[in-house]
Amino acid sequence: MKLHELSPPKGAKKARKRVGRGVGSGQGKTAGRGSKGQKSRSGGGVRVGFEGGQMPIQRRLPKRGFTNIFRKQWAVVNVRDLTRFEAGSVVDARAMVDAGLVRSSRLGVKLLAQGEISHPLTVKVGRCSKAAREKIQAAGGIIEVV
Repeated sequence: MKLHELSPPKGAKKARKRVGRGVGSGQGKTAGRGSKGQKSRSGGGVRVGFEGGQMPIQRRLPKRGFTNIFRKQWAVVNVRDLTRFEAGSVVDARAMVDAGLVRSSRLGVKLLAQGEISHPLTVKVGRCSKAAREKIQAAGGIIEVV
């Protein structure tokens, strides 16, 4: 089989419906929009969430709480995840992004205590749990909260 012999299976490609191209096409004149009314007009239709003038559901439901738009998001890293780094290396947000532990260096990194570590590391994170700090220090490492 050669590249020029490839073709999609029968029925996989379907021609788009060309509306408004004469009465004989079956989709002429009103082009499938019916006659008159808001939805038949050019640019017609209603916005998302519009309920025909009835009070919309997002206004009928009670509102509660508060969303802080300045909330800091933290990427969670556990002590067991740090075992992939070599002994004595400096582990910061950039190193964690390169290792695939954290998606973005813009997120703050919080170190939690799940798992064990046996070799010393210098870890630079935004936040650290007390148990995680104790495990890193027990292994001979250093925790820096930056």
